[in-house]
Amino acid sequence: MDENDLIAVLRLQNIPNIGDVSAKKLIDYCGSPSAVFADTRQHLLKIDGIGSYTLRGLYDAQHRKTAEAEYAYIQKNQIEYTYFKDEEHPKYLKHCIDSPTLLFKRGNIDLTGRKIISVVGTRNITSYGTAFCEKFIEDIAPLNPIIVSGFAYGVDITAQKAAIKHGLQTIGCLAHGLNQMYPKIHAKYIRDVEENGGFYTEFWSKSQPEREHFLKRNRIIAGMSEATVVVESAEKGGSLVTADIANSYNRDVFAVPGRTKDRYSVGCNNLIKQQKAHMMTSAADLIYLLNWDIPEKKAQSVQKQLFVDLDATEQSIYDYLLKDGKQLMDSIALDCQLPIYKVSSTLLNMEMKGVVRPLPGKLFEAI
Repeated sequence: MDENDLIAVLRLQNIPNIGDVSAKKLIDYCGSPSAVFADTRQHLLKIDGIGSYTLRGLYDAQHRKTAEAEYAYIQKNQIEYTYFKDEEHPKYLKHCIDSPTLLFKRGNIDLTGRKIISVVGTRNITSYGTAFCEKFIEDIAPLNPIIVSGFAYGVDITAQKAAIKHGLQTIGCLAHGLNQMYPKIHAKYIRDVEENGGFYTEFWSKSQPEREHFLKRNRIIAGMSEATVVVESAEKGGSLVTADIANSYNRDVFAVPGRTKDRYSVGCNNLIKQQKAHMMTSAADLIYLLNWDIPEKKAQSVQKQLFVDLDATEQSIYDYLLKDGKQLMDSIALDCQLPIYKVSSTLLNMEMKGVVRPLPGKLFEAI
């Protein structure tokens, strides 16, 4: 991208009424970012979804001046960036209509031919969440995925540190400019992350870590990954927003179940109960549902440990699924001669024990 186009993209980012969706429409219609500003308002109003309100301020000289100042900063500090049409732009983000037109980056990010998953959760991670997160990263390491998160307290930094420990590439998506770091206490991890991945942000150099910025960056975390894993979450939280966004992008979401009275398991349990996420009790669940190939020599490290303490009802359902394969809950109730409410609660218990797994289409199968 040449100087004129980069400044034009920055101008579009700086105009309050033009978001990423509108910016892409304008660029695609005109052929290039700089061509947008060379066109007439009357012509641009012919674009579907572009109205006079959207174009307000398009030709404002102040927006160009501000964009030129940011361009000067980018040049002076040799800030790397990737445009949404670039080959090296995160490929999954390209399928998200509201993804950033421009991403700034630093580090040694290499997305070529790599599996990518996001790991998110509460900032108040418990010992249960820490143990699960670290074990999950250890077990999935043989498949060499990139681990994406938000570089925040709790689950984020736990997952990213575990990724580095096991030699995986990790990417932190920031809610501010690259010239600062939040939280400051995580500055000690910057070099390790940059050596084993790096950082992405859509925010300019003077952008501060404001609340709405964190919510906005969550779409990058969800959008650039094949799947999002929620390790722990309270009833409300940013990780649930990320899960909702991932669902809206038609990406797989996984949630780690916990005890019903545990505060930081409520969000995950609700995702599972509302069928907004697959229940995940180990790395094997994600690997199976994403249909990832397991390296033969290391396959044992991601195998699920099966429980054998089944009661009579659980055993009858397990034997039925083992014999007849994947089945709907209604079919299980009919063939096992059990009321549907009993089947529902029993399947949930069996999922917790790791002997059945839910599948797309509301199917269940024995493991």
